[in-house]
Amino acid sequence: MELRSGRRCLGTQPPRRAGRNCRPRRCRGGGVDHISELSDDLLIEVLVRLGGGAARTSVLSRRWRDLWIRLRGLSFRGIAYDPLEAALAQALPKPFFLDIDISDSIVPSKDFASLLGAAARLDPVELRVAARWVVPMPQIELPSFARATSITLNATYLCLAPPSADLNLPVLERLSITESSGRFDTRALITRCPRLRVLELVLCWDLDYISVHSATIEELLVIGRERLQSVDIVAPVLKKFTLRGLVSEGFRLSLLAPTVENLSWDCSFPWCFRPLEQRLHGSDMWYVNGLKLETEERGFVLGLDMGRWDLITHVRNLQEMFQFPNISVLDLCLITRGHVYGPVVLKLLKICNVIQKLKLVILFEKWRSGACEPSCPCDQQHINWRSQKISLISLEEVEIEIFEGSGHEVDFLKLLFRCAPLTKVTVKLTSDVVVSRRGCKEAYKIFKANPAVECHVYHNGKEVIYMHDCISF
Repeated sequence: MELRSGRRCLGTQPPRRAGRNCRPRRCRGGGVDHISELSDDLLIEVLVRLGGGAARTSVLSRRWRDLWIRLRGLSFRGIAYDPLEAALAQALPKPFFLDIDISDSIVPSKDFASLLGAAARLDPVELRVAARWVVPMPQIELPSFARATSITLNATYLCLAPPSADLNLPVLERLSITESSGRFDTRALITRCPRLRVLELVLCWDLDYISVHSATIEELLVIGRERLQSVDIVAPVLKKFTLRGLVSEGFRLSLLAPTVENLSWDCSFPWCFRPLEQRLHGSDMWYVNGLKLETEERGFVLGLDMGRWDLITHVRNLQEMFQFPNISVLDLCLITRGHVYGPVVLKLLKICNVIQKLKLVILFEKWRSGACEPSCPCDQQHINWRSQKISLISLEEVEIEIFEGSGHEVDFLKLLFRCAPLTKVTVKLTSDVVVSRRGCKEAYKIFKANPAVECHVYHNGKEVIYMHDCISF
């Protein structure tokens, strides 16, 4: 007979039977002690289900003390450092997984290093170590793990030393580091992991330069806590790349991953809201507040949250910062403050010239000062933008939300009809009744001149079917 659990395959050991002259053990309360009559294998099954509390059963008796160390997986949670160290010293080597969680206490660096050393001696296949707070100095050297395929280190202010020359992680496939402190050489660490497939760097303090050169990595997750300065990736088999966090004005992403299929970026530029600090923008007086890149069924979707400001002190081009794939959908949210947006959108369309869909959400915010005057540079510096003709051979669908029908908006919509083989155009009017009437009439004039295109006008969520309906708002 062989008992199996999700964590351990156990050999046969016949249960103790009460012989003719043997009496069953009794508890102090007078009842029969049925648990003590169970076989070791069955008791281990009980310990498996206790999870992190298995080690605590060692206080029951000598027999229980010797049982928990035979578990295939060891979990220690909420145990003080001294008894935890003693328990690790008793455990049998080569468990399948080892889970250590001391997130309810502050751990000195030397103690955390000692725990990693004890874990390395046990040599698990899967290792997870979590700590609420590690006193950041001195630096901690990651030991070698000969059998580990997965290592997760979740320790606030864990300060990793540069990888030593003898560090060896020969079969490691997944490495996750969360909330570490200080810069560590990601590229050097990766060279010690010849089979690494998944790398996760989450909310690591001071880690603003990240370099990943690997022939095996398939999935990369970077969630920055500080302002990222540089991300350098050379990964020929990378399939999924997720990037989140703040980026600095000098940020640069270099991405060489010919097989990447799933990109997810969410980057913000918080200094845009501070008039006296540096800003990033896409054209002249425009800044970028947020950037998102997602993967959808039709391809890559680029979303930009942009605004108009009069004080711009730092000018950089988006292509200098990000290495974009071919974009299928361009989704723009523009805080125009009443200014002309045609020139800046045209510049973005020249960058993303193979898009299939363009979506514009226009937020005017006219209550703020700085509305576009006749001599405003945002229009004067691009006086010929209305007559430009760019090739948008893949653009078939356009959606404009909060359309007012002003002169530059009408000119921009006409330009799109002229430059792209549109098949569907949707215009959603502003909720302002007077302004929406003008927008409705102007939209229908353009639609009437392009009868082959499927066109829709919406006001307050309802479609405006006929042009004469515009006066009934």
